[in-house]
Amino acid sequence: MKTIGLVGGMSWESTLEYYRLINEMIKERLGGLHSARCILCSVDFADIEALQRAGRWAEATQFLVASARSVEIAGADFVLLCTNTMHKVADALQSGLRIPLLHIADATAEQVRRAGFRRIGLLGTRFTMEEDFYRGRLERPGGLEVVVPDAPERGAVHRIIYDELCVGCLRPESKVRLRGVMDQLAQQGAEGVILGCTELGLLLNDGDGPVPLFDTTRIHARTAVERALQT
Repeated sequence: MKTIGLVGGMSWESTLEYYRLINEMIKERLGGLHSARCILCSVDFADIEALQRAGRWAEATQFLVASARSVEIAGADFVLLCTNTMHKVADALQSGLRIPLLHIADATAEQVRRAGFRRIGLLGTRFTMEEDFYRGRLERPGGLEVVVPDAPERGAVHRIIYDELCVGCLRPESKVRLRGVMDQLAQQGAEGVILGCTELGLLLNDGDGPVPLFDTTRIHARTAVERALQT
């Protein structure tokens, strides 16, 4: 079994899900007392969020490169960045490593294509929904057509993520609001919706929307397990 490197803490609420899912999937595949070989570097999200808010992405990149190198030095065979938003710096992060970075958008695009969908809705932080680093990766080379909510709804989703989900606050009224946003995406022709923030799966489950949901945390974890068990 290969060793999975995790750079987490963004937020720790979803990193906990990564660890749980990866170990459950390993146990499902191998049975018995098996668990995943993992190395985790968990950062202080307050530091990262402050850099995001200030637009200091170069400093955030240096911070995460150092974190990823620590799991590489510790013996990881590949690394996962346990967040969608910070894949904004994925190319720079990969260039600072000798081991592969498993990109969350690539894994997600593959799952959407396997489901036979092309036009897909995307929920996440403003950075993820609005900037090309993520949408562009899904569209090129992902081959998908991405639909996002309008500006007021993007703001609402962003607020729910940072003010509630990242601090472990799961509000029924926010779930209702997100369901309304997904209804709008379906009306725009979305055949499914990507939960493009690793915290969204804490509040939303498949069946909560009018179309199938693609939980990027679960998809990324499954991709890691498949890589870890490759011979």
